[in-house]
Amino acid sequence: MMMIQLNPAIPLNTPRGEGLAHVLIDYGPEHELYWTVFLSETGDVYTFSNGEVRASKNVKLGRLKPERPKTNGHAQNLIT
Repeated sequence: MMMIQLNPAIPLNTPRGEGLAHVLIDYGPEHELYWTVFLSETGDVYTFSNGEVRASKNVKLGRLKPERPKTNGHAQNLIT
């Protein structure tokens, strides 16, 4: 397993709203990446799988309306 602290944090859209990803977790080639995100609206911290997040709006790159990912119920409070 490898944990990477993102500096700077990366803005992401999640099933629970927009937030900043501060940690990326990689369990290896047989697993998805996991993003630990601090939600902007509530301050809650959740970990989402790679398929549950999308890059946030970026006008310069032409990403004007990224869709909010649909939740599959796998979001977890804090990784221990």
